Amino acid sequence: MALSSFVLNTHPFSFRVSTDIEQIVESVKLLYCDAVEWDSRISLPSYEIEIKHASLARKLFKPQSQFFCDQREPFLPMPIDKCLAMFEWGLNWVVSAHEFRHVILHSAVLAKGDKAVLFPAPPGSGKSTLTSWLSHNGWRLLSDEMALMTPNTTQVTPFVRPICLKNNAIALAKEWFPDGRFSHISPNTHKGDVIHLSPPQVSWHERFNTAEVVAIVYPQYSTGTFCDIYELTKAEAFSTLTANAFNYGVLGGTGFTTLTNLVEKCQTFEVKYNNLEELQSFLENDVL
Repeated sequence: MALSSFVLNTHPFSFRVSTDIEQIVESVKLLYCDAVEWDSRISLPSYEIEIKHASLARKLFKPQSQFFCDQREPFLPMPIDKCLAMFEWGLNWVVSAHEFRHVILHSAVLAKGDKAVLFPAPPGSGKSTLTSWLSHNGWRLLSDEMALMTPNTTQVTPFVRPICLKNNAIALAKEWFPDGRFSHISPNTHKGDVIHLSPPQVSWHERFNTAEVVAIVYPQYSTGTFCDIYELTKAEAFSTLTANAFNYGVLGGTGFTTLTNLVEKCQTFEVKYNNLEELQSFLENDVL
């Protein structure tokens, strides 16, 4: 296809995207709803992104895709069937590498009304599965990957984008949400099979509305546990939170004060679970 250009207005950042990959254009139409401006001349974006076929030779034989931000290529080329995963991970890299107005945590963020809960967790914890469940059951998604904390406050800014689901979680989500807007599968990535799910419209409509973090919950899916809840000490919570902070060290005192403020003002729990409805009940009845 010919080169296409559009702007993603994923508040608080915008990306002008140029691509010659039809799969990217079709996926963005499906997943990003009204956050897309198809006339890319309207807005002045935060970042310039290119994702394109690697070369003419590669386009014809074992096609690959390349990702660029402001003409810089942070990743090696990937097979074209993984281009959407590359695009989404590329946007994560752009923000985590360049954004210093917020303290950024590797965490899902969901809210009911103006009260938000952070869910920091390592890969394999079931974080994105939990995110998809809550966002389709009365909660609004602020982010599946990044909590953008206003320095020295408990205020979190939404960065709404599709939810990244992996491996066994894909079939579960398709069973739970048969009308969900799912992308194609990016197969055999370094994280396994990957698919993206657009959150419900309410999350897109409220993507400009900040929330106050009232709790930090470290989720861990465990097949042998129904729903075990442990309240963490402030020291335990702070240690785990710093391990999930992207730019904590770079921001120095601001990062330290922000995380300290969060831990002092929020409830902090570790939850081991295998029943999402039970976990949701705990969050809604005992946390919020």
